[in-house]
Amino acid sequence: MWAAAPLFLLLLLLLARLRRSGAVPLEPAGRAVLITGCDSGFGHLLALRLHRLGFTVFAGCLCPGGEGARRLQREAGAGRLRVLRLDVTRAGDVLAAKELVLSHLPERGFWGLVNNAGISTFGETGWLSMEKYEKFADVNLLGSIRTTLAFLPLLRKYKGRIVFMSSIIAYFSLGNGIYSMTKAAIERFCDALRLEMKKFGVRVCIIQPGNYARSTKIQPPISAEEIWNELSEEEKAVYNKEYVQERANFFNSILSEGSANGNEVVDAMVDALTSPAPKARYMVAKLKEKALVFVCALFPTVVMDYFMSYALSKVKLA
Repeated sequence: MWAAAPLFLLLLLLLARLRRSGAVPLEPAGRAVLITGCDSGFGHLLALRLHRLGFTVFAGCLCPGGEGARRLQREAGAGRLRVLRLDVTRAGDVLAAKELVLSHLPERGFWGLVNNAGISTFGETGWLSMEKYEKFADVNLLGSIRTTLAFLPLLRKYKGRIVFMSSIIAYFSLGNGIYSMTKAAIERFCDALRLEMKKFGVRVCIIQPGNYARSTKIQPPISAEEIWNELSEEEKAVYNKEYVQERANFFNSILSEGSANGNEVVDAMVDALTSPAPKARYMVAKLKEKALVFVCALFPTVVMDYFMSYALSKVKLA
């Protein structure tokens, strides 16, 4: 019986692929999509792509008067793309966004919500204040939940799509544990939501990019000197400048290796919104990044801890 299991799984994958290839493609015209975090990065690129495809796009920007928002308006022109102020940490902004969408809803209704807004930072657990933890939880996790709850009735009504921006960092941490924590939490939220929404015909998809730091600018290069100056006296008594510098160099080297082609991720986001049979997860990453996720998921924790500890720091503490 167990010998037949791989063949059975292969058959299921083949049937799923045939289902995807034989289904009728979506018609974007007359369907609305709201995207958060459109000031730059993936959200900015996606807003322009969906507009070109024919969707009615509501582009949520933290700074609607900023350069990113103005660039959206210049490139898209008047009509089906509307830029709106949307700070996902503010319930009032989310409610105002919903009212705007309802007042300008096209004939085929509300099709998609893309929870893309997010922030990132670097630092070991003791280096970060409680205020920073609260801010990250509010933007990366609660912000997505806040917008999802607000638009869920519309999504159920029109049997639409919800797309969440996660990361392969949900599986491991490379000195940005606070970011990893929020992405892991949003994945578990999505897993529950995906099953709950099936009975309503609503699809929930997760996008898991690899290292696209050069494309999104979500994490600028870090300064060891700034990190050291912000540490409390208690933390300075534990760590030393050499250690902080080594960690900063390590993290900056990772940032410099990031892909600059954000359209690879946008392709996955578009598929999640338009495919008749979207995937539950879209991992858009280099082969070595996918291999690392595979190791994290399947190998014992003690094995992963050994390799990660070796890679993260070779500098001894005082």
